[in-house]
Amino acid sequence: MGKFLIKKTNTGIKFDLKANNGEVIATSQVYKSLATCKNGVASVIKNAPEANVENQTAEGFIKEKCPKFEIYKDKAGEFRFRLKASNGQIIAVSEGYKTLQKCKNGIASVKKNSVSAKIVEE
Repeated sequence: MGKFLIKKTNTGIKFDLKANNGEVIATSQVYKSLATCKNGVASVIKNAPEANVENQTAEGFIKEKCPKFEIYKDKAGEFRFRLKASNGQIIAVSEGYKTLQKCKNGIASVKKNSVSAKIVEE
């Protein structure tokens, strides 16, 4: 079972979604309060399982409706995803992946782990 780890930063509060093996599979923005951070966690739990996948690295890709995972390439040429809620707000982002398949595996892991993840405050 995965877990949402809520922790303080120098500028606010954020969460990481961790897989069973302890690897971080998605990270949030920095929120101003614990309540808004928890709302972000709830939004991932609600939106991730049903979110479509929009591969923006494919030529002529089809735009999906939100909620959705957007796959894109960063400046270093690595694949990343961002999860957008039904209102279009970005609620979680990934690390960089060397291959498209590993990025897709990360999305599958978020979909699977977010549903049953424990919420832990550090």
